[in-house]
Amino acid sequence: MELRKLGGTLLDVSPLRESPVFRRLWIGRGLSVFGGQMTLVAVMFQVWESTRSTAWTGAVGLAQALPLVAFSLFAGSLADRVDRRRVYLVTTTGQAGCAVVLAVQGFAGQLPPGGVVAVVAVQSCFMAGGGPASRTFIPALLPPHRLAAGLALHRISGQGAMLAGPALGGLLVGTVGVGGCYAVDALTFAAAFYGAFGLPAMRPEGEGARPGVRGVLDGLAFLVRTPVIRGALLTDLAATVLSMPVSLFPLVNEERFGGDPRTLGLFLTAIAVGGVGASVFSGAFTRLPRPGLVMLCGSAAWGAALTLFGLLSAPAWGLACLVLAGAADTVSVVSRGAVVQAHTPDELLGRVAAAEQIVGHAGPDIGNMRGGLVAEATSGTAALVSGGLLCLGAVLAVGATSPELRRSAVVPPPEPVPAGS
Repeated sequence: MELRKLGGTLLDVSPLRESPVFRRLWIGRGLSVFGGQMTLVAVMFQVWESTRSTAWTGAVGLAQALPLVAFSLFAGSLADRVDRRRVYLVTTTGQAGCAVVLAVQGFAGQLPPGGVVAVVAVQSCFMAGGGPASRTFIPALLPPHRLAAGLALHRISGQGAMLAGPALGGLLVGTVGVGGCYAVDALTFAAAFYGAFGLPAMRPEGEGARPGVRGVLDGLAFLVRTPVIRGALLTDLAATVLSMPVSLFPLVNEERFGGDPRTLGLFLTAIAVGGVGASVFSGAFTRLPRPGLVMLCGSAAWGAALTLFGLLSAPAWGLACLVLAGAADTVSVVSRGAVVQAHTPDELLGRVAAAEQIVGHAGPDIGNMRGGLVAEATSGTAALVSGGLLCLGAVLAVGATSPELRRSAVVPPPEPVPAGS
């Protein structure tokens, strides 16, 4: 009995067993994201070695973020008009081509920093184009009662890549150089194609989106008038814009660890460890019937953990709070995805996925800027504590004013058919 209870809390791998197509996609995307994390280290190293300028290394992040914000909504509208598998294949081919360009320049004569940043920007354009289409695959491949489990599997593969990818990337850069690291990333796109070619044709249901700006506006109108989706995205913005702590980590490291650069990475690692831990035991929340309520609780726990991180000066306790924050973030993100995808009609799924992609990328960037500005005017502790408390207040406000979100339910699994019937 105890083993059965424990098994109910572990990561639900049923989607991998039941859907060979999902299994191929999961393996391919996981390996490709792993390669992307290695390339990020190589790009940052190459740009820094060429310039010794934090402005240039900051430009790398800007080159990744701006195309996602600028093009995602139009890419989502396109994904609601044409075969989403074809969009994903084209954009994956573009990303692989950029990876090959980076590898060639790494071996044959390195580009100037502006050229490297330009290649990164082009690759991010292809990511912006394919992201909304790829976010529609899980609800298309899995039955509704397996949706949260599929999202949790997707989450743990990404977090595993974040944990191990940068470490291996740094090792490769130190041994075979940036060219070798880029080459490994280019090879991982073979896995991405392995997953993509296993997909069936995926044309959206219904009439499809209207072309151009009209299709984008139709998607935004759906977001505004649908309380469940609106509440889910507002909750995510509350957690990121109001309390994102990453920009404060160097200051906290200076205050609590004496500025030792070897300890700076522990902060992000702690968040990732918490996220992986929550993913491993994700069965404890993906099997719950009300993902909207679970998401609200996870977001509130994120704010509470960051508040405690700001208040507790002992380094060990601070890192423990970040582990809790990482776990709460995973609970919130997986549950939000289940809510959004379960309550969005297929003909609008690409545009809603595009909005979710923008929230997921722009929210943390704005939140880090907010934290830095508040810390500049006050202190790191004030920025952390105020951000955590603001997050808690905003999440409680969204929950109180969004009964549809609190009550949103998943479709239960079908009843087993009795033998002999």
